[in-house]
Amino acid sequence: MRFTRPLFSVVAVLTWALMATFLAGPAQAAAPADRHGGDRVLVAPPAPQGAAARPVPAAVSPTISPSTRWIHRAENETFDCNAGNLCLEVWDPTVAKWKVFFLYTCNRYSLSNWLGTGYYLNKQTGSVTSYFYNAQGQVLRAFTPPQVGTQDWDPVWSVRNC
Repeated sequence: MRFTRPLFSVVAVLTWALMATFLAGPAQAAAPADRHGGDRVLVAPPAPQGAAARPVPAAVSPTISPSTRWIHRAENETFDCNAGNLCLEVWDPTVAKWKVFFLYTCNRYSLSNWLGTGYYLNKQTGSVTSYFYNAQGQVLRAFTPPQVGTQDWDPVWSVRNC
């Protein structure tokens, strides 16, 4: 049987499309919104001074490792930080919204692309102490619940919520 050039081209294009799909990997779903009732509802503050009102295409979204639940919130939009969580809020320039991380499981979390001033709310239970660390592993801040405050994220490289 003889292959014609058009049939060979179609097979080549389909092969390329399949390879591109598998090499790209699975898509990540957005984190679910916080739907659990809490005893305190917070309002996201206005955008940081000098932050773009629209998404910045060349920017990188703040992340945390190991991964944890997070949500995006527009300025003046409410959200809950449930009991047992250390909630951290950082500006996400890729979507021009606040990104709120909910640290529940005891761990040391590494921060990436956390820039500017943000907020934290410690609603953990018991007499647990949380820590913010710099690049050298030195403690920048230690606090126990309940605690609310602002934080310059530039020098913070990791967080321990217990």
